[in-house]
Amino acid sequence: MRRREFIMLLGGAAAWPVVARAQTYPSRPIIMVVPYAAGGTFDVMGRILAARMSEILGQPVIVENTTGAGGIIGVTRLINAAPDGYTLLLGSTGTHAYNQTIYKKRRYDAINDFTPVALFSEQPMVLEVRKDLPASTIPEFVALLKANGAKMQYGSAGAGSTTHLACSLLNAKIGAAVTHVPYRGSAPATNDLIGGQIDYVCGNLGAAAALITGKQVKAIAVLSPERSPLMPDLATAHEQGLTGFDVTTWTAFFLPKGAPRAIVDKLNEAAHATMDTPAIKSRMLEMGVTGVAPERRSPEYLAKFVIDEVARWEDPIKSGGLQVD
Repeated sequence: MRRREFIMLLGGAAAWPVVARAQTYPSRPIIMVVPYAAGGTFDVMGRILAARMSEILGQPVIVENTTGAGGIIGVTRLINAAPDGYTLLLGSTGTHAYNQTIYKKRRYDAINDFTPVALFSEQPMVLEVRKDLPASTIPEFVALLKANGAKMQYGSAGAGSTTHLACSLLNAKIGAAVTHVPYRGSAPATNDLIGGQIDYVCGNLGAAAALITGKQVKAIAVLSPERSPLMPDLATAHEQGLTGFDVTTWTAFFLPKGAPRAIVDKLNEAAHATMDTPAIKSRMLEMGVTGVAPERRSPEYLAKFVIDEVARWEDPIKSGGLQVD
């Protein structure tokens, strides 16, 4: 055998195990790390997705709630796993945007410590106020905050949470200083909003929809660029004069750094096939969650998207004094 043919044969033999693994993937259960507590919206979404992905991939996709430190514990679990496709992170705005600036010393690098797989869903936030607040539109709300903001209070699921940052960004856009009341979760904040103890909350539309239709709270605006199919008659803040305002939470899958492209592609296809399943789309819509457009589905798009999201949230977090050690 000539030397060149021998070298080519060795090269092919070296590559064969990687190709073979990708072709037979998955051959055992996949762990989906959910970095938040069981029972919440994020966890429910993960379990709905996992059930359908199990059918598509032909192997169980098992949800593992690895909680603590604002998602950092779960993210660390993923980073330290083998990049073989059998440990998958259900990431979000929190894990891959907020956390990069909230902590003065970064616990991980959201841009370089992962293999992006798929951005697959978004969920708009909504400005919900106590039902007797004397404002029903964004212009009325802005006027009220500018005149009485020092006397008002807004609630959140806790300092640094999505609900906190959304309202913090809203207040900054309006130019009003309002007292923040952090709670241990969205439920107690919502309860106090219903009871009139606080004035407003920036919550997930899916969780707020039933309260809005039941007139327990009043919706002022959707805080995303476009209206939500869940409540198509509710105008956006952008439409009502806060142009360019966008507070949308998103979810995406990530693998550890160095995962093979063939495995990334297979999980990408499975994630979007899951979101395109009619029963899943319907269930997600009930939660206020919609799938992303086809042109936003590639791993390359997600990689660039994370870079943009980290940059987008850096100034509001720093200027709002939301950083911690």
